[in-house]
Amino acid sequence: MRTDRPDPLAFLDAELNDMRARHLYRPLRVMASEQGPVATIDGREVISLSSNDYLGLTHHPRLKAAAVEAVREYGAGSGAVRTIAGTMSIHEALEAELAAFKGTEAVLTFQSGFTANTGVIPTITGEADLIVSDALNHASIIDGMRLSKAPRRVYAHANVGALETVLAEADERGRPDGAGPYRLILIVTDGVFSMDGDIAPLPGIVEVAERYGAAVLVDDAHGSGVLGRNGRGSVDHFGLHGRVAIQVGTLSKAVGVLGGYVAGSHALRDILIQRARPFLFSTSHPPAVVEACREALRVMDEETWRIERLWTSARRFKAELARLGFDIGRSETPITPIIVGDSEAAIRFSERLFEEGVFATSVVFPTVPLDQARLRTIVTAALTDEHLDRALDAFARVGRELGLIGAR
Repeated sequence: MRTDRPDPLAFLDAELNDMRARHLYRPLRVMASEQGPVATIDGREVISLSSNDYLGLTHHPRLKAAAVEAVREYGAGSGAVRTIAGTMSIHEALEAELAAFKGTEAVLTFQSGFTANTGVIPTITGEADLIVSDALNHASIIDGMRLSKAPRRVYAHANVGALETVLAEADERGRPDGAGPYRLILIVTDGVFSMDGDIAPLPGIVEVAERYGAAVLVDDAHGSGVLGRNGRGSVDHFGLHGRVAIQVGTLSKAVGVLGGYVAGSHALRDILIQRARPFLFSTSHPPAVVEACREALRVMDEETWRIERLWTSARRFKAELARLGFDIGRSETPITPIIVGDSEAAIRFSERLFEEGVFATSVVFPTVPLDQARLRTIVTAALTDEHLDRALDAFARVGRELGLIGAR
């Protein structure tokens, strides 16, 4: 027996040191205020351009009041998974309201958008099926596919022609084991891509899918609350109701609270209740979360100025960054990447902006390719013109200081 008892996890220190040396290590920032257009982060008051709170609902007084009242009436937690004793009437009410909002037969909620994807994809696919994924899909989609026994193919990002080539080959060759055609071909795509802010070409994807008898799953995490009527998402934005089999969404971004959901048919909801592991083995949402989400849906329908403000501010912000000479990629939404390329430069850019009172998070490998390091910004409806003016002044000043844009 060894007596020196070496630490079996000592290799973790070496990996962390390597990340620091390659400028890929990012410490957590700590917020000591509510999530708002101005927040206190690491003891400094800054304008926040790093929140997914698109509509400014995280601190909305109606959502806060709904959460407090829910605790008074229903308690702090649900106490169990929903298949045991954790399904409350308010859970069912939220799902019915979400189904009406998304224009589908039914909805099942999950603890997060991530668990929604890792729940639905492996539940409805297996060895007899094929999953076809966009090359830039979110990590939760990738993990959902890894949990499935189905073979998978990846097509070039947002390239409908490449998708059709994959489907034509699958249609011609069938299953690799020679057992005939696939039971299900599931095409999976983000509605809005979270790192670049571009919108999936859904009309083309749906048209090709219908030609080959495939089903489409759209993850609308960054489309819900942003695209479509009153934020109903990318399917509504393109008028594709009834032609997209599954919509995955989040309650943690534009809705301003926490959770995820899968929207589709009654049969889809029922099979997920029976088999989706994140649903079966996780305690249901606490009452405060549920009632705050329900109130958020009402606010989104009533306060339509929030989406209008979101888009007006986002367009202005993008136009000014482009005028200054920054590379903002192919974004079509309030997600605006500022592509720097080098990881060290991106981290330094973010740090200097923070010193100037602007919080814009750097994103480096493995979230994006090594040569695509960037700042990822989101303009929310809560930001005023004054906030944007101050932020843009800081971007111009720091960008010139670091040589990221030319002097003017």
